[in-house]
Amino acid sequence: MKPTILRNIIIIILCLYLAPVFVSGAETKPIRIGATVSLDGKYKEPSAMIQGGYKLWESQVNKRGGLLGRPVQLILYNDKSDEKLVSQFYEKLINEDKVDLVFSPYGTPLTLVASEVSEKNGYVMLASGASGEKIWERGYKNIFGMYATANRYFIGLLDLMARNGLKSVAIFYENSSFNIDVAAGIESWAKRFGLKVTFSKGYESGKKDLPGLLSAARAVNSDGIMLSAYPEDGYLLLRLMEQAKYRPKVVGITIAPTHPDFHKEAGNMAEGVFGPSQWEPDERIPFPGTKKFITDYKSFTDSIPSYHAGSAYASCQLIENAITHNKSFDQKKIRDFISSYDTVTVIGRFKVDPSGKQIGHNPLLIQWQNGEKEIVYPTTMQTAPPKF
Repeated sequence: MKPTILRNIIIIILCLYLAPVFVSGAETKPIRIGATVSLDGKYKEPSAMIQGGYKLWESQVNKRGGLLGRPVQLILYNDKSDEKLVSQFYEKLINEDKVDLVFSPYGTPLTLVASEVSEKNGYVMLASGASGEKIWERGYKNIFGMYATANRYFIGLLDLMARNGLKSVAIFYENSSFNIDVAAGIESWAKRFGLKVTFSKGYESGKKDLPGLLSAARAVNSDGIMLSAYPEDGYLLLRLMEQAKYRPKVVGITIAPTHPDFHKEAGNMAEGVFGPSQWEPDERIPFPGTKKFITDYKSFTDSIPSYHAGSAYASCQLIENAITHNKSFDQKKIRDFISSYDTVTVIGRFKVDPSGKQIGHNPLLIQWQNGEKEIVYPTTMQTAPPKF
């Protein structure tokens, strides 16, 4: 055999041998998904839950073979609860790290900033930890909500107050978009239920302003106090009540009471506190996959999930379903799928309106009773009756 013919045969054999290696390498290139989490600052507690939900899904999807046969790699940066860092990191994730997909940070203020970057670059974002109305008022096409909106958070508690003959409520709220929306919702629904709003006051600094607000509520003898703020101020209000030896008939606080360690952090003052929740880690909740998620999350993180973890996990599942259905990572196809999707996740129904606002999901109301967190509203999911 001539040397040139032999050489050509060897080259052909080598090409056939090496070709599958190159194809395999292309197929197994990771799908990179970027987000920020707040490992420091005022969003630290709920953000830790969101991070747990994201990482649990990453572990599970990779055990299932990844997305369309490609492994998933999460890239998470610590935003330290800082809006400027969020903007910088999402720009980096999209333009430098070249991520294929993005997940959301925690909280309305941070999500507003992150979604500005994702929208500008045509990336879909599921807001797994935000419900402020402003998110859906900007005409964006690529951001979708997971939570019932902020103005509906306290409907259950106001309904229960009216049914039990209570007459008045005082409202305190941090001056940020989410908390302003919660307060506006309380005022609106209080009127519908025939409750008097003794006063409604926003504030800039919990440490500086909450003592005076508490004194004002005490002076007018409000039946209830509702605080819309992030966890630090929730715990502060309870400490102030304890120091003043004052406790109205109803205390409702956003976010902090839904966390599994609330009773440990708040001590005896936790008893009787109400809190709005998007979902609870109770195996009696009849949503598909809820029981398994609770078990898996406990095993994976060694902690009980809050609704923040459940929402983060559910948002990952929705993105996975969109990609699997379309057999594509194309952002427009993912967007079109999510915008028309009507389903039930581990935290309940998912359905959005044309603006991307969540309209299918309904909030719950919990109350701490005898050191345990109980669902008290709606009655169809009640684990214990409310106590006043």
